[in-house]
Amino acid sequence: MGKVVLVTGVARQLGGRIARRISREPGVDRVVGVDAVAPGHDLGGTEFVRADIRHPMIAKILAEQAVDTVVHMDVSGTLPGKSNRAALKETNVIGTMQLLGACQQAPTVRRLVVKSTTSVYGSAPRDPAVFTETMPPKSLPSGGFAKDAVEVEGYVRGFARRRPDVAVAVLRFANILGPRADTPLAEYFSMPVLPTVFGYDPRLQFVHEDDVMDVLLLAVQEPRRSTLNSGTFNIAGDGVLLLSQTARRLGRPTVPVLLPAVTWMNQMLRTAGVTDFSPEQIRLLTHGRVVDTTQMRETLGFVPKFTTAEAFCDFARSRGPGLLPPERIAYVVDRLADAVAPAPAGSNQT
Repeated sequence: MGKVVLVTGVARQLGGRIARRISREPGVDRVVGVDAVAPGHDLGGTEFVRADIRHPMIAKILAEQAVDTVVHMDVSGTLPGKSNRAALKETNVIGTMQLLGACQQAPTVRRLVVKSTTSVYGSAPRDPAVFTETMPPKSLPSGGFAKDAVEVEGYVRGFARRRPDVAVAVLRFANILGPRADTPLAEYFSMPVLPTVFGYDPRLQFVHEDDVMDVLLLAVQEPRRSTLNSGTFNIAGDGVLLLSQTARRLGRPTVPVLLPAVTWMNQMLRTAGVTDFSPEQIRLLTHGRVVDTTQMRETLGFVPKFTTAEAFCDFARSRGPGLLPPERIAYVVDRLADAVAPAPAGSNQT
């Protein structure tokens, strides 16, 4: 018999895509998609069950469907439709607790894949240049989606200790971008003018949504020869981009804001309904974050098709031209750099 896979969060774009992708795999008999709301997109051969993972019904679904593989995609910074922060936290944390409790009681479950985020490392001025999977953050996230992810990973580690017979993979994704990306950071980059923190130009990493699909599929399957797909892995494209570089490639002007005024701007943008410029995003766009992906390559055996720069460029093409041509912005920046560059030693200055 083939696999029976349960995917949570299928009403979201990423959850729906991975459910469709898994359902086409030859070694999979059935895919059961679960969400509290009906998806607005096609799920292909996936059987949709409307259920809230915060409720005990999820245990009944696991038992009735004889699920052996669970892909937990219902950990996110946004919910489909309008929702408040309390509802989001309940789905992320309470929903994960309920799901793990159901998995613990289900003897058929043999593999668990959890979508997490590199936000668990936080963003702070004293952070190391590059985070590895074993490094604790200098400053734990104090709220928002990042704090939810920290709590979720704690519960997953507890589950792994109680059910050592279950292969558990935690995938910490860098910021996900692509033509169909619907993340808060994608909303930020879609604004006509990008507010930035004055005096800071953080390093950023991205992972393309197609690479997200590929690595999730890899984690669902049995490990390939000389690889191990259980454990915790940072998932990101090669290289980094500075925030100033992303703005130039988008052709969007930036508006530097003094750090004390950022909170006020956050409230203004949320009131206007433009984007959720949350505190964790502010810290990311102030201090940045870069993770090491050695374990992704050497242990998991996954090599992304897109670098950080390529993932961002694919996203930028899908958003169309900005207010300013990228070539013009690059020209002006280069001229300014030449103007402020120190004169060579021994040259005459007037």
